[in-house]
Parts: sequence; structure tokens; C-alpha cells
Amino acid sequence: MKLIIQIPCYNEAETLPQALAELPDAIPGIDCIETLIIDDGSDDSTADIARQLGVTHIIRHPRNLGLAQAFQTGLDACLRLGADIIVNTDADNQYPGRYIPDLVAPLLDGRVDMVVGDRQVQTITHFSPMKKRFLALGTWMVRNVSGVDVTDPVSGFRAYSREAALRFTILTRYSYTLETIIQAGKSGLGIVSVPVTTNAPTRPSRLQRSMWHFIKAQAGTILRLYAFYEPLRTFSYIAVPFLLAGVVLWIRFFANYLSGESGVGRFVQSLTLGTGLLLVGTLIILFGIQADISGKHRQLTQEMLYRLKKMELADGDRE
Repeated sequence: MKLIIQIPCYNEAETLPQALAELPDAIPGIDCIETLIIDDGSDDSTADIARQLGVTHIIRHPRNLGLAQAFQTGLDACLRLGADIIVNTDADNQYPGRYIPDLVAPLLDGRVDMVVGDRQVQTITHFSPMKKRFLALGTWMVRNVSGVDVTDPVSGFRAYSREAALRFTILTRYSYTLETIIQAGKSGLGIVSVPVTTNAPTRPSRLQRSMWHFIKAQAGTILRLYAFYEPLRTFSYIAVPFLLAGVVLWIRFFANYLSGESGVGRFVQSLTLGTGLLLVGTLIILFGIQADISGKHRQLTQEMLYRLKKMELADGDRE
């Protein structure tokens, strides 16, 4: 059983040594532990430090492509290197390496395909009350979109089985955390949360420039992914106000017409406007149906990509 611990890095020369020092040397049930650094276009000595500290594998992006792409690069590399289990952690030493055995234990038992380290956000003292409330709201939204109960969906401290890693194709640019949970939920993969604690922050977050930036980015990601995976439902929600308004205006016109009220011609505009709103709502529904059909094709494409990855990796193992 081979475990690869991957660490996406961007200018982490100062904190990387501490993060590597906390990684376990041996885990019961694991025969081989390797490390992988994804240097996402750093302009400091991150790669040199990693090499000096004996990191097993180092991959460098020629320029900064963002955390999501660095994560995907790491997954693909781990699969090619024959990883049975992949653990993802941060280079800023936010997550204590001593919890990695707890993360991989459910995977070794074969109970689930993905494990998320639950930071127990409400106990983190350097998180403001407002941030905790927004994180709770985001957790509720992700739970409803993905259909799985994950207590800390934005935690980057995770373990994946080989099967789960084969299923993931990251499409968003901001972060991989929410998308992998939603993809896992839609693919029927088993997910469980494991409680962990966090180390004191070593530097300000580069992913969250401000509270407003964090909220806007995460909310946009959730809405985009919801529309991507549930297009018909999304377009239906958009169409409902138009359809309801159209029906109300039609009822207003016909109620006055049937009552024989004089001057009913004054309400013809209600009929005209109502008809327009009903047509708009119907068109939106039709767009949703077309998007849903495209979504089925996307599912077939994802399944083909999954099988293609398995075939390529199997051929590589035979060679």
C-alpha cells in the first residue's frame, strides 16, 4: 500500500521545512510513504528547499496557475506514481502532520473513498465570529448541493483513495475544496469527516485576501457548480417568478372579465404583460431542459475520461 503526501506550494520556502518535519515516517497498514511538492510558479527557493529536505518528487509550474490547478497536477502525478492513497495538506503548516494516520485509517478499512479533516471551526480562536457564521452557511449550502454531510467543506487537509482521485477533474480556478466534495457526492463516493486541530497561523492567507473576497469567491463557486451539476433545477428556480407573475396577471384579467366589471379593457395590459412573462418563463424552462441534456453528455464524457485514465495507468504499470 503506497501513500503519497502532496503539498501545493507558492513561495513557501520559510514554512515548508516545518510542514515537512511534522509528516509521519511510518503508518500501520502503509508499506511506502512518499512526498510530492507542486511548486506553483514560486519565485523564491521553495523547490531548492524541498530538494534539500529530501522530498521524493518535485513538480514545477513555469508560472503561477492557482491552487486548483496545482492540486489537479498533484493528483495526476500521484496516480502516475502508483499511489493507492493520496493525502493533501498545506505548506504553511496549518495542519499538523500527526493527524495523517487518522485521515488514512477509514481508507485503509475500505469504508470510504474520501476523508476530510474537520478543523472544528467553532473552536478556532483566530477566526472571527462573522467568518464562523459564513462558514456555517457555506457548509449548509455545500451539503444541499452535494448531498453529502461534510462538516468542514473548505478544509484542504484530506485523504483520497485511488478510485476517488481517478474520478476528479477540477474545472474551477479558485479552489478545489468545494468542487471535489460536490463531484464526489454526484459520483456516489463515500465521504467521512475526521476531527483535527490546526496550528497557529504562520502568515496571512493568500487564497483569502479579505472576508468579502472569500465570501464572493466561495459563493460564486457554489452557485456555478450547482448550475453545472443541476441545470434543470437551476433554470426552473429562475423561471418560477416569471411564471407565477404571469399567472397572477392572467387571473387578474379573467377575474375582472368574468365578473362583468365595466371598463374591463383597462385590464388588457395585464393579459399582455402576463402572456409575455409566461413566455419568458417557458423559454427559461426550455433552456434548462437543453442544459440538462448537455449535462447528461457531460456525465458520459466524465465516465469516458475516468475509464481512459484507468486504461492509461494500467498500461503504464505493465510497461
